[in-house]
Amino acid sequence: MDSDDARRARAWLAARGVVRGGDGAWLRPQEYDVDEVLTANDVAHEWTERALADPDLTAVGRLRLALGLLDLLDEYWVAAELRSAVIASADPAVAEAHWVAVRRRLEAPEPAEAITYALWVDWFEDRATTAVAFAEVLGDTVAGLRARGRVAELAEGPLFRRAERVLAVSGPVLWPLKHEAYQVAASLPALHPALLRGLVGSRFDGYGAVDPVAALDLLSRLDLPAGTENLALLRAALVEHRRR
Repeated sequence: MDSDDARRARAWLAARGVVRGGDGAWLRPQEYDVDEVLTANDVAHEWTERALADPDLTAVGRLRLALGLLDLLDEYWVAAELRSAVIASADPAVAEAHWVAVRRRLEAPEPAEAITYALWVDWFEDRATTAVAFAEVLGDTVAGLRARGRVAELAEGPLFRRAERVLAVSGPVLWPLKHEAYQVAASLPALHPALLRGLVGSRFDGYGAVDPVAALDLLSRLDLPAGTENLALLRAALVEHRRR
């Protein structure tokens, strides 16, 4: 993702002897030997922690530098280190800057796999952070749009991209926290495939959270082809779950 944060991060790395070659590979130029070739994962592991500890920057500046590394590298390790930094910080401005940046990246056309994976396996699976994380990336937005009668805005453009990405990995989010967002998504056919993925995760993820009765009601409202992958499997599993 090309961003101001990414450009600053690229310059920061270059000042420390790490540059990107013309073919996209990361290099550490050597004066008297062949340049050392680094993977994006190598760069993430070596430099993210250092970026988040740079003494020449403010707390928010360090966060933005790490976000730039995330844009450059698209590596889960960067997102995981960012999460640790946000949780450890006592400065509310750090958390605010983080969630604003995450929402913007979830809305962008560029892939956001590192962010969505971190949401799924870290922020959403951890019961200590699932409420605030889901509220920040989707829950509060849905509630606000619903209160203003504007939920249709979730069906296209940047908000659609964010909703689609979050719903798809929302299986671990506690049911009461996500039920309103799921209800709204069920009213918008464009979001039905993502909602199905969320419901599948709710039932089958190791940390999934589901109300089988409410989930069956939502499932009955989805406009999806009968042969859609996991549709019949999920329905059968929810019926069995409800009988217990």
